[in-house]
Amino acid sequence: MRIVSIKQSRWALAGIGILLVAITWAVFGQTLHHPFINYDDPIYVSENPRIRAGLTWENIMWAFTHVHSDNWHPLTTISHMLDCQLFGVKSGAHHFVNVLLHSANAVLLFLLLEWITGAFWSSAFVAAIFGIHPLHVQSVAWISERKDVLSGLFFMLTLLAFVHYARKPGVGRYVTMLILFTCGLLAKPMLVTLPLVLLLLDYWPLNRGPAFVKATAPQAEVRGRDVSTACWRSLIIEKIPLFILAAGSAVATLIAQRGDVVHVELLPLAWRIVNAVSAYLIYIWQTIWPTNLALFYPHPGRLPFWKIAGASALLIAITVVVFVLRYRRPYLVTGWFWYLLTLLPVIGLVQVGSQAHADRYTYLPQIGLCIATIWGLADFSSSFRCRREILAAAASIVVALLAWRAWIQTSYWHDVERLWNGTLAVTKRNDIAHFNMGEFLLRARRFDEAITQFQIFLADNPSDPDAHFLIGSAFMEEGELDLAIRHFERTLKVKPDNVEAETNLANILLKSERVEEAVKHYRNVVRREPSSALAHYNLAVGLHRDRRLPEAIAHYKAALTIDPKYPDAEYFLGQALLENGQPDEAKNHLDNH
Repeated sequence: MRIVSIKQSRWALAGIGILLVAITWAVFGQTLHHPFINYDDPIYVSENPRIRAGLTWENIMWAFTHVHSDNWHPLTTISHMLDCQLFGVKSGAHHFVNVLLHSANAVLLFLLLEWITGAFWSSAFVAAIFGIHPLHVQSVAWISERKDVLSGLFFMLTLLAFVHYARKPGVGRYVTMLILFTCGLLAKPMLVTLPLVLLLLDYWPLNRGPAFVKATAPQAEVRGRDVSTACWRSLIIEKIPLFILAAGSAVATLIAQRGDVVHVELLPLAWRIVNAVSAYLIYIWQTIWPTNLALFYPHPGRLPFWKIAGASALLIAITVVVFVLRYRRPYLVTGWFWYLLTLLPVIGLVQVGSQAHADRYTYLPQIGLCIATIWGLADFSSSFRCRREILAAAASIVVALLAWRAWIQTSYWHDVERLWNGTLAVTKRNDIAHFNMGEFLLRARRFDEAITQFQIFLADNPSDPDAHFLIGSAFMEEGELDLAIRHFERTLKVKPDNVEAETNLANILLKSERVEEAVKHYRNVVRREPSSALAHYNLAVGLHRDRRLPEAIAHYKAALTIDPKYPDAEYFLGQALLENGQPDEAKNHLDNH
């Protein structure tokens, strides 16, 4: 086995490292002034009481024993808790940590590639693209995607630990690699394919596999084949503990996400396979031409045959070329299969959510594409006159253009409205974008605009209870009470445990003098939330209005038992007692009020 030593001076390595950090912060530093967004951030951090409570032993245990936002990634959950412990719920500080982790990943990637290949400038170029590519904006600018940058850190550290072990095998070095890999899986289970990446590195550039055997003993063809097989067998056996950890993480993830997995009846397996093939090519195109990027891309469903055939043929053709060139250009094998394999967990064969693909999924897989492309260009240009100057100029232009596009893409995250408007501008029939835009407009009290967004969403999702609840809330604020009642009733038909929808419905019915119907709904709310002072108070008001005074008095008292300072409960209790012929007791409550 051959490990290439670092040939450059420490000053050169430090200089590139500083440059990588500088360009990364130049692009993503603007996020320090960006807010939380209304997609995943509330349940991940900003409105999650467990996360906001900070880092305690109880919360650490909770992170390991509970599912967080349909995911089991305890290390990521703990990192959010730590942020809240140190900085509170300040979005800028959470963004700061994301950018810090991402810039560290870019530097570590450069050091790794330079160490194992000795190709200083190619390694720097790959790391620069990784640091500022627009496809990585989601992973860095989205607080909820902490799992990408945190797992990326442990991915890089695991690769470095593996190279350290491969150079001089030892139990301590192997255990270090296992610990780092475990941490990566606990940050995001997408790292399950990392053992396969290690096998690819064994092939190139570490030359621990058949390529090394063929290079050193080509004359022993038969014997060489046996040696090659034995070599690969030993390399696979070496990684069995890693595969076991990956399998355990995969099982835990499927259990955690079972509620979000889309059933085959809704999205047939054939459609998923076709979309996966298409997504592989979409990611390649977006790597080359990163425009019209969006936070969410709706799943297209069935694709036309010509797209299926063309995408499949192109993927197969690339793979065949890579295989044919495997001896002369071994980096193509590592780069191409790095890309294919690391995307497998999120390519959509097991569909979680309704997206067709997502920019954030390219965070680590794109490295493989960059390795194959940049090392290939370096070989292709080896006979060029003024090669160094041409490549330096081209690399500078590419980095500058990507940084510019990434800066623009990051600016869409400046606020929620700009983010969803940008998504709607480049996608069609984007229900998720319309829903979240409507929610934002509702909170901003722009009710007419919010209603329009929810109506677009409901046109394709007529039974969605959350959309009916939100549009009902908007109509209620607009004074369109009949429409509000209709939508709240639709909400409760699908989701009868929506206490807020039932309370709003009861309030409107009471306001519309439909007292008996209102009391019925208030009773349902009390039955579901018997410890709620608000629920008892609302029911008491309805009963009071219906002249059922003894029962109203009982619920006023229940509200005051739960919350002795509940607003107006003391006064209306006194009024009910007075109307019920209990003036002495009424006087006590009215005097207290």
